[in-house]
Amino acid sequence: MARGRTVGPHGPVHPTGGIPLTLQSHDTPARTDIRTDTVNPLRRLTLDDLRRRTSMKWRAHPDDVLPLWVAEMDAPLAEPVARALTRAVAEGDTGYPVDGAEYADALAAFAERRWNWRVETEHTALVPDVMLGVVEMLGLVTDPGDAVIVNPPVYPPFYAFVEHAGRRIVEAPLGAEHRLDFSALEDAYARAVAEGRPAVHLLCNPHNPTGTVHTRAELERVAELAREHGIRVVSDEIHAPLVLPGAVHVPYLSVRGSDDAFALLSASKAWNLAGCKAALAVAGPESAADLARMPEEVGHGASHLGVIAHVAALRYGDDWLDALLAGVDENRRLLVELLDRHLPDVHHRTPQGTYLAWLDCRALGLGDDPAAVFLERGRVALNSGLDFGTGGAGYVRLNLATSPEILTEAVRRMATVL
Repeated sequence: MARGRTVGPHGPVHPTGGIPLTLQSHDTPARTDIRTDTVNPLRRLTLDDLRRRTSMKWRAHPDDVLPLWVAEMDAPLAEPVARALTRAVAEGDTGYPVDGAEYADALAAFAERRWNWRVETEHTALVPDVMLGVVEMLGLVTDPGDAVIVNPPVYPPFYAFVEHAGRRIVEAPLGAEHRLDFSALEDAYARAVAEGRPAVHLLCNPHNPTGTVHTRAELERVAELAREHGIRVVSDEIHAPLVLPGAVHVPYLSVRGSDDAFALLSASKAWNLAGCKAALAVAGPESAADLARMPEEVGHGASHLGVIAHVAALRYGDDWLDALLAGVDENRRLLVELLDRHLPDVHHRTPQGTYLAWLDCRALGLGDDPAAVFLERGRVALNSGLDFGTGGAGYVRLNLATSPEILTEAVRRMATVL
């Protein structure tokens, strides 16, 4: 039996409060007369179902830990995606991807439906995934030693991939309410190009981990400042389909002054396809010639099955996505209630996008890394805020893309730590 487990009348329990470890994510199965792509996907799997998975989220910790950390969703695949993958496997269609044309067409149709944005498909290129695509864009317009501006607290691979590519990080921390601080950004821009070298602003749009959705006015100000300082913008928009009710995603390449920028998009986050690698780089009109210099072989790193899955998601996965967004919206409201009830000293701003919550635990007295305490004493795995750069000490990132029952149990366990 895994460390820390005892047995109670209803199965294994954790010693900090007698909490059952075997949870049912939904008491009753989905009705068969309702289309399953319109049922909340986050209520369809039990904890036992999820523990059969072999992905990072479910294998990094012992079975007595509830994992609400890495960005995987506790949901079955969208049916159109599952059908496309099943058909490809049955037909042995598991070779090399031919190109990104079909992916680009599917993304363009999705972007027009959801964001009223026209993607110029001839200005796109297939890349293995968003972060490797970011590295390729940096290679097109900067050299080793050049600066990359980031807005911490921000997705940890922004640091790891940029530094591994030999570029230097310049931070422009977020300001009040986790929004862009234009005074800090202008100062960072000036420092980045002080020696006359090229620089890139690696923008997270929507922002991970805070769930901030940048407004059109904010993005236009970014574009204005970038032009003034000769900065190229690379916008990571992997969470773009995951904007929640009350907010609107604005593609960076749709704003004034963004013609020399790049964007990276993928279906992987919104349809839970991290294991099916594929993404698209999209260039503004003035960046198209730069993108054309990227070797075609870069696209060979994408998974052919990934392209098949992403195309199916973008073309036929709207109903599933809408059901998912409703489920995440339900969970973000539930989290507010749970924190008020069990952890009133934890503060957070309800995310506008993504399925991630950024929790300020500094008032709990758990030190700079409360995630370590929640894991050791509460058996809940969260992301440590320390990994997100400046502004992350004392914070944790919590993954909302789970069942309400698991979310409720996780917050209760977190409260036992106190």
